[in-house]
Amino acid sequence: MKKVEIYTKSYCPYCKRAKELLRIKGVEFTEYDVTTDPVKEQEMHRRAGRQTVPEIFVDGDLLGGCDDLFDLDEKGELNGILGLTANPGE
Repeated sequence: MKKVEIYTKSYCPYCKRAKELLRIKGVEFTEYDVTTDPVKEQEMHRRAGRQTVPEIFVDGDLLGGCDDLFDLDEKGELNGILGLTANPGE
């Protein structure tokens, strides 16, 4: 199983959407809420090279943000990146 990490902020609607898509796909992930954690937020900036949330990593590689996640899903590429063989329920 691939290691999925997501940096979020509690009030971010894009973070909620990204986490919901991962949950629908049955993907376990580690969430780092950087809302009030400047150390984790700096870690996110260093790893992602970006300032926005969410930032999603798969096996340590930057996948991107919410739009990137949904774009990959629409292209049919996300399941392979996440190590899934099919969508749950299929």
